[in-house]
Amino acid sequence: MPKQYHSWSSHLSFPPIVLIPGLLGSPRLYAEQIPALWQLAPVTIASHREGDSMATIAGQILASAPPRFTIIGLSMGGYLAFEIVRQAASRVTGLALLDTTARPDTVEQTRRRHEQIAQVQSGQLAEVTDALFRRWVPAARHTDQHLHRLVRQMAEETGPDAFVRQQTAIMNRLDSRPRLNAIDCPTLVIVGASDTQTTPEHAAEITHGIPGAKLVVVPDCGHLSTIEQPAVVTAALVTWLRQRHS
Repeated sequence: MPKQYHSWSSHLSFPPIVLIPGLLGSPRLYAEQIPALWQLAPVTIASHREGDSMATIAGQILASAPPRFTIIGLSMGGYLAFEIVRQAASRVTGLALLDTTARPDTVEQTRRRHEQIAQVQSGQLAEVTDALFRRWVPAARHTDQHLHRLVRQMAEETGPDAFVRQQTAIMNRLDSRPRLNAIDCPTLVIVGASDTQTTPEHAAEITHGIPGAKLVVVPDCGHLSTIEQPAVVTAALVTWLRQRHS
């Protein structure tokens, strides 16, 4: 079952919030955002460790999610958000899409994922995590030991078997671009200015595709915006949520 953080004194006008982590992400990915979000609404952290397709994982999340809810998803969490909207758009009251893309994998990305799966299956989860860390954060943060330990800790909590399932789901995901203009719930798109994995151009593409979507570009930030620039991301999320219910 997803981990839940209930705020019984929250404003009842705010729908529950479901947080979906990214690849190798655990609840720690949103640790800095939870206290502020918890003051506004009940918060659930979805599990994305079981299932090897976006459709299956999204169905699992929907089965334990509140009847109606706002999704906040980073990277793979964004891919799952698109799939949840495909399956149950009427249940989604809002979308916050962080450091993600509506595009499917490229041939090169899929090739790299197969290589990473083979490495992890041979016992090299730590080595794969370290390589991903260097891709995810800007070069200036490569020596940030706190950030590095956090990413390694989340990878250990996720585990090698779940990593393989997640990568399998990611590389077989659908192209969400054709359906962007059908998304009719309030949408916030956040991206790190230095994100090289799901770039500001990818974020702009989502923003232009979803009617009324808003874009926030976070300075001095790569792919892991919630832990690289937590205060900026938290403020953007809270402002967006409050504006929707003011």
